Amino acid sequence: MKQGIYVTPTEFVSFGEAKRRTSTLGEEVATRARSMDVAGFSFLLPNPDPILKRQGKDMRVYRDLRSDAHVGGCIRRRKASVKKLERRVVAGKAGARAVRRAEDLFSALNMDRVMNEVLDGVLYGWQPLELMWGYRAGALQPLDVVGKPGEWFTFDNEAQLRFRSREHPLHGEALEPRKFLLARQEASYANPYGFADLSMCFWPTVFKRGGLKFWVTFTEKYGTPWLVGKQPRGTPGPEVEELLDKLEAMIQDAVAAIPDDSSIDVLEAGDKGASAELYKELLMFCRSEVSIALLGQNQSTEASSTHASAVAGLEVAEAIRDGDARMVEATFNQMLRWVTDLNEGENAPAPTVELYEEESVNTKLAERDSNLKSAGVNFTTQYWMRAYKLEKGDIAEQAAPVAVPGAPGVEFAEGTGPTVPAETLAALTAGASPVVELWLREMRRLVEAHRDPQRLQADLLEAFGDLPTGELAALMAAAFELAELQGRDRAAQEAGHG
Repeated sequence: MKQGIYVTPTEFVSFGEAKRRTSTLGEEVATRARSMDVAGFSFLLPNPDPILKRQGKDMRVYRDLRSDAHVGGCIRRRKASVKKLERRVVAGKAGARAVRRAEDLFSALNMDRVMNEVLDGVLYGWQPLELMWGYRAGALQPLDVVGKPGEWFTFDNEAQLRFRSREHPLHGEALEPRKFLLARQEASYANPYGFADLSMCFWPTVFKRGGLKFWVTFTEKYGTPWLVGKQPRGTPGPEVEELLDKLEAMIQDAVAAIPDDSSIDVLEAGDKGASAELYKELLMFCRSEVSIALLGQNQSTEASSTHASAVAGLEVAEAIRDGDARMVEATFNQMLRWVTDLNEGENAPAPTVELYEEESVNTKLAERDSNLKSAGVNFTTQYWMRAYKLEKGDIAEQAAPVAVPGAPGVEFAEGTGPTVPAETLAALTAGASPVVELWLREMRRLVEAHRDPQRLQADLLEAFGDLPTGELAALMAAAFELAELQGRDRAAQEAGHG
């Protein structure tokens, strides 16, 4: 009898059949080898970039675009926005030796050049970088990282990088593991070559160059006065040609010798400003398209933009910069992973690298904390590190107070003085009345419920943290004054009872 289960009132599935039904869940079904895609029948994967496919060329067509002044300027600006970021090694679960090794690695490399080559990955979609391994300070690590031309490489149908050498020009040769890094933008299963941002700049740059050529021709044609030579009817052809040569030379030299029966008239072109504006608008449109493709906006590069639109445009550029920084981090983290594998083993945790922008101090937060500190609030070291992005060791440890033998214990109040003078109570009531009156009951409850000042401070911040800074400082001052008064009163009562 078969062992199984009824999945519906009428359908019985045996355990063996159920196992067969679910056996493909852990397997890859949609593969290149089984698909109808033409690329699945070849050993190598062609670059699906539509520009390169239509032109029948390789990445060299994109390198030619960088000679354009506007394209080159946008590229330089985009790379500079990433290279100016600060860099730090994040330990995570890695040991101190691995962190020190990573810091030494980045210190030894020419990071400006390496980052510049890694960032070529956003321009061409992908950028191979060869690692030159060697020993430094007793550890095996890259002595140099060198970017290599992408047209020297290709991908096989398993998306593995291959080098087109002279010995293997068609299929390329397999590469040793951990030898080449790949900086890629938006790489996927269907497109391991990534997406090239310069592909969005190709046609605008081509049209701009063509429009500039016609604009120069238009300027030469209508910007220079026309010289018209007149000769009597029936003048022989050689004399007419001679006059034309003199007119052509006159455009350059402004002088000519002609017979006394000939004449030269100068004609000015009419108003062609509208036609010239057409060429200008075409060129400006192409410039804007390149700016949008590389910077994500054109407000900060066009003279007609306002300051507000330029600032808004820069915010978009920062988002693109952060995306480029994540690609650089992923490339460097792969290198650190390989360094850890070769020196400590594949299961050892590896450090990572982080690119970040040094943030300015939040002046509003600092003003609020200063007012609270003046009101008697004592923040912990953990708060300062969290609120102001400080690192361990930035704050000096405060020495613990030395206990004096025979000194009375301190809770909220020091000593056991008499009742508070009337003028102090009056000042406290007058000062707290306009600010604390609505929350006095809650404040009293918190003060009476806590003997620990740190816990009282934390609960006050949690209960009244949404108040304006001035009112919160006044509330804190009143609460701690009330706590001190209660402490003194409690101490006086205890002294009265012996």
